[in-house]
Amino acid sequence: MVRKVNILKHELVPEARLLTKEEVKEIFRRMEIRISEIPWIFASDPMAKALGAKPGDVIMIIRKSKTSGKSVAFRFVMPG
Repeated sequence: MVRKVNILKHELVPEARLLTKEEVKEIFRRMEIRISEIPWIFASDPMAKALGAKPGDVIMIIRKSKTSGKSVAFRFVMPG
């Protein structure tokens, strides 16, 4: 019997969620950046798989930071 583990529940994995197309447009408009300017994550990455991300989606990752309290990063999902 194979037991699946939800990696998103692990204490060392940062909080992450998929953004809607509207959220992507609004956030990137306010930040004055383009999707081509953010780092990639492959659809085969365990975090992307756990979120159900498909190529073309954008993931927002929220990490705890000792200096700033919270750090937000974005990843563009690529095939692979």
